[in-house]
Amino acid sequence: MPNPLAFLALACFPLVVMALFGKLPADRALIWSILLGYLFLPEPPAVFDLPAAPPLTKHNIPALFAFATVLWRRKLSASLLPQSMIGKAFVLTFVLSPILTVLTNGEPVIWGEVGLPPLGIKDMIALSVQQFLVLLPFLMARQFLSSGGAQRELLKALMIGGLVYSALMLIEIRMSPQLNMWIYGYYQHYFGQSVRFGGYRPVVFLYHGLWVAFYTFMAATAAWGLWRLSPGEQKVKFLLAALWLSMILVMAKSMGAVILFAVAAPAVICLPVRWQIRLAIVIGVIALIYPILKGFALVPEETLLARAAAIDPDRAASLRFRFMNENTLLDRAYLKPLFGWGSWGRNHILDPVTGFILTVTDGRWIITIGVYGWVGFAAEFGLILLPLVMIAQEVRLARRLDVAQVSPLVGPLALLLALNLADMVPNATLTPLTWLLCGALLGYAEQLRTARLTSPPQPVDDTQKPVSKPLKWEPVIR
Repeated sequence: MPNPLAFLALACFPLVVMALFGKLPADRALIWSILLGYLFLPEPPAVFDLPAAPPLTKHNIPALFAFATVLWRRKLSASLLPQSMIGKAFVLTFVLSPILTVLTNGEPVIWGEVGLPPLGIKDMIALSVQQFLVLLPFLMARQFLSSGGAQRELLKALMIGGLVYSALMLIEIRMSPQLNMWIYGYYQHYFGQSVRFGGYRPVVFLYHGLWVAFYTFMAATAAWGLWRLSPGEQKVKFLLAALWLSMILVMAKSMGAVILFAVAAPAVICLPVRWQIRLAIVIGVIALIYPILKGFALVPEETLLARAAAIDPDRAASLRFRFMNENTLLDRAYLKPLFGWGSWGRNHILDPVTGFILTVTDGRWIITIGVYGWVGFAAEFGLILLPLVMIAQEVRLARRLDVAQVSPLVGPLALLLALNLADMVPNATLTPLTWLLCGALLGYAEQLRTARLTSPPQPVDDTQKPVSKPLKWEPVIR
């Protein structure tokens, strides 16, 4: 169980948030509040579980008190909701659909000698508030991280956080994952899953070693993006950081994160920004195809298992276990397909005697469908994909009409968001950083759209490049 220091860290972090907003501009304060909380605060079960309220954890305390500080300082300059109607619809559905989830789950669930309670008014309030807290980083990032300068700060913060974390990762690679035990008094997952390839997979203060590897992938990709887009002496520093983080990523012993990096790094280094965004769109759409095909039982499971077995029998066994659990959970979800089963583990299969959960939810998509139904899935995954679609549209129009400058930093950010969406198929890596990326890109897309609509159209001669004056570190996309 967590020791007193774990709860003290959670209780004192609001002071850190207020100090950051007192010393830094709002964009940097928001970035570092979310990032420091995510990287260094203890994972559940270190939570403050208040009556009739969602648990306060490392994933919502930083955003909640950042929002409270912004309100107190009166720095909100616009509506929290997106400008587009579809964006508003996704946000409102995401936050309010738990009301219908509760209304359709007014009966208890009985498994033999074990029973789960019906959902009531308290659950309706708690689930809706929880969804709002989950979305707070997105809502604030849309307002404060929509400029090119904020995008650069976000990439730099990801890189710096990765450099700091790399020292802690090296300790655990050498001595086994013990930092959370030493400092907060408990191990946050199953230790056996940290043993890989004859060594240890670092966990540090995150939920699982896969989460650490995925964050290292984000930090390394951000460093390569900054290296490409920075001039002079800074280029050397970013190159060294990128090489170091790339090496640390390999040492994190996660094949999935390495594969994602093998896709992202060459694109960030070599492709024009508009092609980076197109690639992000393709990745995002492919990520949505699997849950949809799985929902209609169109995934060729036996073919995939046969090919996996030809490569590695152990990986094939793991894949078969995943398919079995997904099929079981989907069969359960079909009983309440629209709005899901809600909280208390009602979406799982329980042992009828002990009450232990018998099913395993790995991917974020199956968790969302089971808890909030296909409506909740559409709102969550649609909201993450929306900025990519809007950015792609605005970049295409910006090339045709000389009405706006487009920051090349949106390319690495779009790829990070799309690959995070893809990683949510096998893993539940939806984090506050996901929502920061999502909000920053949506806010920037809305700025581009506003500039395009308020500026008089000026068709560009295809035989000549338009002349404009970009910022020093923000060349115009051609």
